[in-house]
Amino acid sequence: VIAEVDYAREGKQFGCLRLPYSHDNSGWGTVAIPVVVVKNGPGPTLLLTAGTHGDEYEGQIALLDLARTLSPEEVRGRVIIIPAHHFPACEAGTRTSPIDGRDVNRTFPGDPAGSFAQMLSHYVTHFLLPQVDAVMDIHSGGRSLDCLPCTMSHILDDTDLTERIVGFARAFGAPMHIMSREVDGSGTFQSACESRRLIAMSSELGGGNRVQLRGLRITETGVRNLL
Repeated sequence: VIAEVDYAREGKQFGCLRLPYSHDNSGWGTVAIPVVVVKNGPGPTLLLTAGTHGDEYEGQIALLDLARTLSPEEVRGRVIIIPAHHFPACEAGTRTSPIDGRDVNRTFPGDPAGSFAQMLSHYVTHFLLPQVDAVMDIHSGGRSLDCLPCTMSHILDDTDLTERIVGFARAFGAPMHIMSREVDGSGTFQSACESRRLIAMSSELGGGNRVQLRGLRITETGVRNLL
């Protein structure tokens, strides 16, 4: 995976993460995943992602708008924005990848020699997460669910980290915050963050295979609140 941005550079950068994708029509092809970095001096780093599932639209719209409007002068530290995390699925409007059929949110911590989704999750786990302090991975219900707007995190044995995540949720300000133990959360983005003791949460901010304006408004306000 090649990043067309310099994560250490001051100012605002627009670029792509280029993942190799060799196929019948392009032996040396790549898939370009948009990434925006806004940096201004020392301070914490917040990673904002949406489109981990391509049929979840509220977060994608909110982060694309934030990427256009956020200026370095508003930041003390660094914000990394990936508005269409699993870009092939976002283009297709599907939960899973049209390239390898995988749900990227079940492939963490990834495999650098694996399929497309596994390469992507490996890059996020081993190259992005070591650089950040907090992560917000924005989800909504997609095609299969219609969710009441909420943020979500896991019930952890680490009480100090749990308290910090609850503070993160209060800052976001969704109508509800739900804490749970998943049936199988071992391969998720959030579990990869928790293994590094990062402040991290996800959300369910709409769904039903449409853009819900209430969920979009909560998302737009929430990401600004986190900043």
